[in-house]
Amino acid sequence: MAEHDRHEGAGAEHDSDISSTDDVNFEPEAELGNLAAAHAKLKKLKAELEKVKAERQQYLDGWQRCKADSVNVRKEAESRASRTAEALREALVHDIIPALDSFDLAAGSESWGEVSDGWKKGMELVRDQLLDALRRHGIERCGKVGEAFNALRHETVEERADLAGEPGSVVKILRYGYRAGERVLRPAHVIIKSSV
Repeated sequence: MAEHDRHEGAGAEHDSDISSTDDVNFEPEAELGNLAAAHAKLKKLKAELEKVKAERQQYLDGWQRCKADSVNVRKEAESRASRTAEALREALVHDIIPALDSFDLAAGSESWGEVSDGWKKGMELVRDQLLDALRRHGIERCGKVGEAFNALRHETVEERADLAGEPGSVVKILRYGYRAGERVLRPAHVIIKSSV
């Protein structure tokens, strides 16, 4: 019986070991509280990170828009300056052209033959300097006797069959034209050879 009691006592000890193992808390309450707090803090940090990322993207988008606007404003200013410079250049050309026209009229008159050769050469040199200055700024005089009529560069004042030349060609220049590249600033007034 003593042996039985001993086994029974051993069984009781074994039962008490099992029941005490079931009651063992592997995570103390303090650690559970810290873990829950860490999860909550991690969740809050993730939310703040997402908010900061969204703000960063918003600022980046705004900066990129401002940069694009700045580039567009600079391009527009350059374009406007270029157009203004072109308009000023053309205004100057339109101011100089009448002086060249007057010279051409004077040189084509009967009294031009009565002027001394030295004075003629001096006046022609002045005219050539003006034409050269225009050329350096991209302005060309257009209209040449013998060239084919071009409706974009010439304005027909008269057609004549009695003048020498090929039909449809310029036989006389009444007033020279001027162009900037391919853009005609003023067409030449010409007489062309009629085909009849």
